[in-house]
Amino acid sequence: MKKSKRRKLDIAVISDVHLGTFGCRAVELHNYLKTINPKILILNGDIIDIWQFNKRYFPKSHLKVIKQLMAFITSDTKVYYITGNHDEMLRRFKGFRLGSFEIVNKVVLDIDGKKGWFFHGDVFDVTMQHSKWLAKLGGIGYDFLIMLNTFVNWVSETLGYSKLSFSKKIKNSVKGAIKFINDFENTAADIAIDENYHYVVCGHIHQPTIREVNNEKGSTIYLNSGDWIENLTALEYTNQAWSLYEYEKDDLVKKEVDAIEVHESELIGNGAHSNTEIFNELLQEFNIQKFSK
Repeated sequence: MKKSKRRKLDIAVISDVHLGTFGCRAVELHNYLKTINPKILILNGDIIDIWQFNKRYFPKSHLKVIKQLMAFITSDTKVYYITGNHDEMLRRFKGFRLGSFEIVNKVVLDIDGKKGWFFHGDVFDVTMQHSKWLAKLGGIGYDFLIMLNTFVNWVSETLGYSKLSFSKKIKNSVKGAIKFINDFENTAADIAIDENYHYVVCGHIHQPTIREVNNEKGSTIYLNSGDWIENLTALEYTNQAWSLYEYEKDDLVKKEVDAIEVHESELIGNGAHSNTEIFNELLQEFNIQKFSK
């Protein structure tokens, strides 16, 4: 099947990928990244899950995502890596630049004459600020829940039933979770209005949305890119408008890009290649791509 050209975008935003965890939907993300050509790509936190990283678990599908991100870096795409809580170790490298790649804690862009404020959002999380051990424990529990959910969905689909999302049901039914999400969104929007930002773009809470927020001082557009564990969503800006990309509604990308099956033999540590060898291969590929342009 002949594949269509990559979609040209002014800005693409992804967040909460959690590479290195069982819940990460790297195959689908790689499929998506192969279909877009953004001028600016914003990685809005928690791309690599350093909290839960296990050197024995980093499948080829996760590695392919990193290779695709490197391909963007060696092209004309400006890539911002905004640090999140699960990759907070990278915050010590704030300001690092390599070609079109830059590590930052936040980004402010002029978007067709309107100011856009991009940051991960964990700064608003009280759990993160005061009880980091509890947040990490919650992250491990969330990953286990996703693993359990994956198994249940496999059984459900085998029996001819539809998929379920445990964490979505929990978030939508627990009043505390709903209040946390609303408080998070309103806090980000209120600060954006105070600072005269037309757009405020976050991640962190895995809740994709685009909505206008108003208070007595004015209004702003609050956006959240969601995640690549359950929602499989991204934000796209083109033709002077934002839209929410949803992988499950993109029949074209699912038909045109081959899915990658991950077998146990592909896990780093179980195969013949060590971490060092694989990342040396990545570096070699980076140089080849860089100088072949």
